[in-house]
Amino acid sequence: MSTRADILIVGQGLAGTLLAWELERAGISFEVIDAGHEHAASGVAAGIINPITGRRLVKSWRVDQWLPTARIAYREIEQALGLPLWRDVRVRRFFADDRERRVANEKYGRGELAPYVEAAPDETGLWIGGAGQVDVPSLLARARAHWQMMGRLREETLGDLADQANAYHLVVDCRGVAGARGKDFAFVPWEFSKGEIIAVQVAGLPHDVVLNRGHWALPVTDGSAWVGATHQPSFENLAPTAAARKELEASAAALLSRPFSVTGHFAGVRVNLPDKRPVAGRHPASERLGIMNGLGAKGALWAPMLARQWVNHLTKGVPFDPEITGERFWQTG
Repeated sequence: MSTRADILIVGQGLAGTLLAWELERAGISFEVIDAGHEHAASGVAAGIINPITGRRLVKSWRVDQWLPTARIAYREIEQALGLPLWRDVRVRRFFADDRERRVANEKYGRGELAPYVEAAPDETGLWIGGAGQVDVPSLLARARAHWQMMGRLREETLGDLADQANAYHLVVDCRGVAGARGKDFAFVPWEFSKGEIIAVQVAGLPHDVVLNRGHWALPVTDGSAWVGATHQPSFENLAPTAAARKELEASAAALLSRPFSVTGHFAGVRVNLPDKRPVAGRHPASERLGIMNGLGAKGALWAPMLARQWVNHLTKGVPFDPEITGERFWQTG
């Protein structure tokens, strides 16, 4: 065992922040290395937890089990860091066409949307309850300051994780895109998508309602909102594009139904997996390397429970959920 902290977390996006929080809560010694949040998905994340998503109106994976854990975790972090992070919201989902309307009515009739949809869909859409929104930028900034003050966070870039394995009991890669493009977990079939959002000035939006039809509109403060997000699997660079802005402005006009002006335009890159599941756990061939990545657009929901699984594994020897470990790709990689 090194004289340094027991565990090194590489990357302080949403994954690294939640993991560090759970380690601190459990009394486990750790350090964090992070080079900054430029172009990271966490840096522009809306933090929306929507229980029912997609054209087929399906429940988010593990939402029934993991949503209560997420809500509790963010509330606890709120109290510890002294700032509001969690907001209970409802989602007004507008139907894109008659097919979505039929699917919604059929699934509601079979009880498949319970307990999140309590009333029958109307002609234009349905209401999804039990949703939440996390102020991810504020969480990352305040947590960063907290660990810098404690001497636990260093701002630097780390290349090869294996080079750090001898200095720490465990090195956990939470770098998102940078980690997925590294060599240590190259056997995982990572996928990437560029997402863009716009910030708008707009008056009169209910603070607890997220509007959704293809894209979403999220009230941020009185008089401002975010509209997003695009999904672009192929992209040449990480800069915001005129095409995405035009697409998002059209959605803003349809969703907001009132005058607005664009005040900002941002882009980030999500890391996804073909099976739409995250990756967390130890490297199949190296016990001293670990990972927590591939959160895609579900990071606010998944990160607290993945971090909790890490702590349960470290303190009690509990195995990781086999649906999230890298071993599911190791056999065929």
